[in-house]
Amino acid sequence: MKRGRAWLFGAGALLALGFGVWQLAGGGYIYLKAQLAQVLLERSWRLARAGAADARPWPWADTRALLRLRVPRLGVEQIVLAGASNRTLAFGPGLMLASQLPGRPGVTVISGHRETHFSFLGRLRAGDLVELETPDGRRHDYRVEGHRVVDVRRSRLRLGGPADELVLITCYPLGGVHPLGPERYLVYARAVGQGAYLPPPSSSRR
Repeated sequence: MKRGRAWLFGAGALLALGFGVWQLAGGGYIYLKAQLAQVLLERSWRLARAGAADARPWPWADTRALLRLRVPRLGVEQIVLAGASNRTLAFGPGLMLASQLPGRPGVTVISGHRETHFSFLGRLRAGDLVELETPDGRRHDYRVEGHRVVDVRRSRLRLGGPADELVLITCYPLGGVHPLGPERYLVYARAVGQGAYLPPPSSSRR
């Protein structure tokens, strides 16, 4: 009887260990995929800045580099893709196409996964500067005003309005430990003025 219990305990421990390794391996794959994608997107961004007609990061991509996002205090610098589908967000943060581009009246909405690119959202605080650069070399600066947790089943994001605003979105709870639910973590920021013009990269940098 004791040997049977010991066997069951051992089998259970092995199953638990195997499941843990599988989870860690899956998480590591997602992280490595996200990091590799940003390397490829850097090339796509340079092509877009240089005015290339086809600036896709890889031949079969259905998205393209659209913005560069920076948070100076946190040392964050990422390429933002066009669209916010699950397939796009696997490679980088994405601009919701129904929202506005930076510098225009309305709300610019950028989404990202809490496990990878937008894992820094919980460290943003009021007063932080968020920079968005467009391929034409213009930089748009936003100042963080605060954050909010919302339930997507009962809340709808307002995209219009006279002000130039930015909303960064990721899943909640932060950290990626809990199963995905209906709650989202939103960081709100407001434009603080037009930044300096950044010239496109020279041909030697392509």
